[in-house]
Amino acid sequence: MSGPDIVGWIASAILIATLARQIYTQWKDPDPSGVSTWLFVGQITASLGFIAYSWMLKNWVFIVTNSIILLTALVGQWVMWRKKKQS
Repeated sequence: MSGPDIVGWIASAILIATLARQIYTQWKDPDPSGVSTWLFVGQITASLGFIAYSWMLKNWVFIVTNSIILLTALVGQWVMWRKKKQS
């Protein structure tokens, strides 16, 4: 693994940890009103585009990172829908 790959994987881990914490906070907050559906629509769309772009470049750091970011957007959307349904 090269130096740039190590930097990329570390940055990816930091980003994923940050997004995971945000989902946890969102899960615990009983009021979903501050979260926009468009945030998730944009994140999902951008992630799909970045996954395709990264695949074309064969850049595994970004393929994995953007796939996990896509997963966090889907989970975040699910949490928001669930909270809105409960309220």
